[in-house]
Amino acid sequence: MSKLIYFMPMSLDGFIAGETDSLDWSVPDEEVMAFINDRHRPIGTYLYGRKNYEVMTVWETPDVIPSLTPAMMDFARIWQAADKLVYSKSLETVSTTKTRLEREFDPQAVRDLKAQLPHDISVAGPNLAAQAIRAGLVDEYQLLVVPTMLGGGKRVLPSNVDIKLDLLDERRVGNGWVYLHYRTRA
Repeated sequence: MSKLIYFMPMSLDGFIAGETDSLDWSVPDEEVMAFINDRHRPIGTYLYGRKNYEVMTVWETPDVIPSLTPAMMDFARIWQAADKLVYSKSLETVSTTKTRLEREFDPQAVRDLKAQLPHDISVAGPNLAAQAIRAGLVDEYQLLVVPTMLGGGKRVLPSNVDIKLDLLDERRVGNGWVYLHYRTRA
């Protein structure tokens, strides 16, 4: 059975994006990017909401990224090899290969994926992750704390949930980033 993993960078004060939705504050250096790649290698399927998917589509054609580094190119290969499932009521089509569009998030369908797939699954973005968390689907939380505070914006974790976690790993990465890895307690 595969695991559903919520992997996300976050500000020290718990946000994934500031008031303007800018993600400039969370651009990783080469060391952090290599670390992210190692966490993503076991992922065979990504679950995305529309906004997160649209941000990630750049990895389909990484040569358009200014100052493309070897670690970024490695991430592009990892991302391209994985299946993507996009949940959106407004998208008409998807623009990347190995991608399927779904209109509604169906917790039972995700449970079935977890039971059937031989590889891990990642859920990305705070809105979609909140649905998966509230449905009791998330097995692991892998959070990268970026040494910055945004003061407001989109919270990385939903409010009004009570989940016990066991710490599996923690470490300092790059220039002050901190990796926290938790498993949902059974």
